[in-house]
Amino acid sequence: MPTMTIVSCKIMQDEILWILENDPAINEIIIVDNENIGEFVKKLDRTNIIYKTLPLSNISPVCEAEKGFKYTVMIYLMELGLHRNPKKLKKNVYETVETLIPYSSGILLFYGLCGNVLGNVEKDFAASSLSCPVHILKDNKDRIVDDCIGATVGGVDNYLKILKKVSDAGTYLFTPMYSKGWKELLDINGRLHGDPDQALQMMKKTHEMIGYKRVAKIDTGLAYTENFDDAIKEFAEIFDFEILELNGGDQKIFEDCYQQLKAKIKA
Repeated sequence: MPTMTIVSCKIMQDEILWILENDPAINEIIIVDNENIGEFVKKLDRTNIIYKTLPLSNISPVCEAEKGFKYTVMIYLMELGLHRNPKKLKKNVYETVETLIPYSSGILLFYGLCGNVLGNVEKDFAASSLSCPVHILKDNKDRIVDDCIGATVGGVDNYLKILKKVSDAGTYLFTPMYSKGWKELLDINGRLHGDPDQALQMMKKTHEMIGYKRVAKIDTGLAYTENFDDAIKEFAEIFDFEILELNGGDQKIFEDCYQQLKAKIKA
């Protein structure tokens, strides 16, 4: 049967869960075992989604002739924080795609431009498109989204509206997973010789210098990540930020891109 592979930063694991929970045509779910899946599989268990966790070495390559209405979805999660080094992010994503092509009928990247390093990924893998098309998240005008926030809020136009709305002061935009993973994303424990307290103090001073004053809570409509409100409040208290609540988050881009690739690999 065909296999769609989703390669994603951990920050978008809730959106993957929503896809898996809402597609009855999925026959099998495989989670590629690595150091990034711990929180994700706990959520799968809480949601009662049936899956297998396997190392890549135990997964069989896809037979090109296999087609059908039931199919496999394979998930490969990548580490948070790669965006801090765009060249490394591109290198790791490209190497991962190359590794997964033999095991996939199609690959969907739950990524955006991410510092303008992934804008040519579909073109760069066009040679493999006959056997394994590679797609990235795009909005309804066929534009690659800027990043995970851009995908969550529906694409380029709405993202620009939100950024304009908060342009009077520096503002963090937090989805549920962002609120739980910000320390890892910003490498708090790795800064200043591994002193997180000093790193937080340095961040406070930086915020004061460049005018960061608030954190915006983006309601995605998903509840897989627990204690969203508490995590937002904790972040705001640490940095003396005000909290702004924003609506408009949804799964439309994820769903549309998923369905487009699904139709292609099952044709």
